[in-house]
This record gives sequence, structure tokens and C-alpha cells, in this order.
Amino acid sequence: MKILRILLIISTISGFVKAQETNRPKMNKKGTFFAYWGWNRSNYTTSDIHFTGKEYNFELTDVVAKDRQSVFTFHNYFNPTSITIPQYNFRFGYFISDKYQISFGADHMKYVMQANQTVKINGEIANSATEYDGIYADRDLVLSKDFLQFEHTDGLNYENIEVRRFDALFTRDKFVVSANEGFGIGILLPRTNATLLNNERYDEFHLAGYGFAAVASLNFTFFNYFFIQPEFKAGFINMPDIRTTKFKVDRADQYFWFSQYNVVFGGNFYLSSRSKRATKKMI
Repeated sequence: MKILRILLIISTISGFVKAQETNRPKMNKKGTFFAYWGWNRSNYTTSDIHFTGKEYNFELTDVVAKDRQSVFTFHNYFNPTSITIPQYNFRFGYFISDKYQISFGADHMKYVMQANQTVKINGEIANSATEYDGIYADRDLVLSKDFLQFEHTDGLNYENIEVRRFDALFTRDKFVVSANEGFGIGILLPRTNATLLNNERYDEFHLAGYGFAAVASLNFTFFNYFFIQPEFKAGFINMPDIRTTKFKVDRADQYFWFSQYNVVFGGNFYLSSRSKRATKKMI
């Protein structure tokens, strides 16, 4: 339901922006570069996770997972040696016209399967040297740590390209409010932290799948160059090829919907004299 609300917000903002076409200020943005950095909170729907290996093949149903937000300290969020530890968003883009921008970004989320939840299991486990060997048919199973720890915490890395529409809504002195809405696609490059059955912990980057998302944001620009931008994003992630142990035959697959609530801080770079002069004149 949260994701549906986010999609509704995105649709409403887009409709409002289009309805105000004749009343909004005009700005020349073509040729402008921008970049931002910020942080996110994320939510995930439940998912079915399918595990396969040499001597096991089973599926866990309706697995619950949450994000993991780092404690807010100066060291965690602003120290150059640790700023990639929290859940962050980075993006660099370019205005290909006055209305449209194209950008590349990295959405670093964290996905943590909740321990000790009860799920349904179907399939077979053999020769694991654990108490979990057996055949399962829609049985209840408590996901204790000695059975499975499963996290994309370094992280659930969604590397993506987006196209967004830009519309100025309000200008006064050296302050501009604008709306952005768009769509993106990308790949998932998670560093999955997994401990499965009697295997050693595995934690390596791996190209696991793809995703897509819709996004809407409000941009508050100060003095022409600096901005703060709250964002709402919702989308779909499918990872059919997740590594779970050091053995290449061991794999997992899952898919789910996600939402993000972001606050980012950035700047504009006017390499085009046209966009710089026009924007300064506007504000």
C-alpha cells in the first residue's frame, strides 16, 4: 500500500505540472550539468526466495525484509572515509533540452531479511550436516541464524539511468522551486552477505539482475547554483542470479517491489553560457 501511495503521488505531481503549463515560469536549462548526493529510507514488499545448490533446492515464501539505516553521526555521514556506509543516493546528469534531463545514478539501499520470522518452505535439503536435511511441503520454518542469514547490505546497489522532465513552478529573487518526474532502468549489483546452512559466509559483488522505477521530486534552488531536493521513488527489482556461497553452483533468486524516500543536496554547473545567462536573468 505504501508503494501504491507513492505511485499515486508521482502521478498527481505529473498531472499538476502538465495542467499548469501556461502559468509556470520559463527557464532555459539546456546545456546545464548537475550532481547531487543524499540519503534514503527504503521499504520492500515480501518476496519468495528460491535457493538452489548441488544438494538442495528449496523456496521460502513471503519473506519479510527491511532496510538498515546507519546511526546519524558526523563520522558516518560526512567523513570521506565512511560516507558510502549509510544508505545513499548519488546522481550526475545533463539537461538535453530546457524540459528534459538525462542522468546516471547509484541508489545504495540495504535489504535485511528479518531473523526469526516464520515462513513456508517447499523443496529438499540433503547432506548439509545440519538438522535441516529433509523434504519440505508447505511447512512452517523459523529463519534462525543457524539456517540462513541473508542481506544485501553492501548493499542493494541499483545502478541506473533516468530521464526526467523539469518544470519551474515558482521563482522569487534568488530562489526557485521546480518539479521533476521521470522513469529509470538499471542493473542490480549487490554485495550479498549470506550464510546458508553449513557454508561459510559469502560477501562479494555480483551482477544479479535488473530494476526499473518511477520518481517524482521537488527541487529548491538557492542562488542559482545550490539545491535541496526531496524525492519519492517506487519500482521493481528482479534478481534471478544471486550468489550465496563461494561455490558458483549455489544461487538464489527473488523479486520484489520497493519504495524510497530521499533527501539529496546538489549543485548546478552551467557550461553553456546560454543557460547560465538565461537562468540568472530569470532569478
